[in-house]
Parts: sequence; C-alpha cells; structure tokens
Amino acid sequence: MSELTHFNARGEAHMVDVGGKEETRRVAVAEGRIAMQPDTLAMIRDGGALKGDVLGVARIAGIMAAKKTADLVPLCHPLPLTRVEITFELLEETTEIRCTATAETRGRTGVEMEALTAVQIALLTIYDMCKAVDRGMRMEGIRLLEKRGGKSGHWKAEA
Repeated sequence: MSELTHFNARGEAHMVDVGGKEETRRVAVAEGRIAMQPDTLAMIRDGGALKGDVLGVARIAGIMAAKKTADLVPLCHPLPLTRVEITFELLEETTEIRCTATAETRGRTGVEMEALTAVQIALLTIYDMCKAVDRGMRMEGIRLLEKRGGKSGHWKAEA
C-alpha cells in the first residue's frame, strides 16, 4: 500500500506539492445510485415532480459541484476542468437511478475527487427535489470506476 500523501513526516495534514509533476490529460469516472419507491421513480421518469425537471437540475448541480470540489474538500487542489459530464440511467427493475460522472482536465493532479463529488451532489439533489414524497431514498454504491493519466497511469475498478 502506498503512503498517505496528505500527511507530512510529523503526521500533520498538508496540501501535496504537485509542482514538479508533469502535466497530462487526466480523466476520472465515478458512479453512484439512489434507490427509491417505484412511484418516485415513475414521477421522475414522467416529469411529474412539482419542483421541475429533477434530472436536469441534478445534472447542473453535479457539474457545479465538480467545479467547486476544492472549496469543499480541504486538501484538494483547485483544477481547471476541461469537461464534466453527468449521465443518469433509470433502473426500473431495482427502482434506482444510476448516476455516472466523468471529469477531465489537463494538469498535474487527478480529477477523481471532482468526479466523486459530482456524483454525490447530483444524487443529493435528486433526494432534495423528491424528499417530500419519499424520505426513505438511499444513496449507495458511490465509487470511482476509472482514472487515466499521470504517473500512476490507468486504473479501472473490478466489476
């Protein structure tokens, strides 16, 4: 296992120095799901939510969250994102919505945190917009699927 880079030799938290790292194209893909009642999924699918287009608002929230990750996670570097894509898949058989976020930059550090933050906030936005009809929704399975770029190269989660 690699050492924890967010701690110095004295065990104090610090921001990692990435100044000497090579700039490369960095891509990260994350996913998560929100489970809900069948009627809630139908309401979202059919556009019947009183607050409007649930998935459209959640998509924008996820993009905004990716751009604000360094403001939310204390030791993250602010990154100039070149692309953030949020997609949703309605899983009728399990009454879930799967969210996938892809974040991209050209820089000295990866965009895993941006992709993970985008998923979390997109799912949280779905919860917020639908909580009046389904307070029991559950956000689950939030994880990194893939990362590319940088010294450590390509990594892909096992199925």
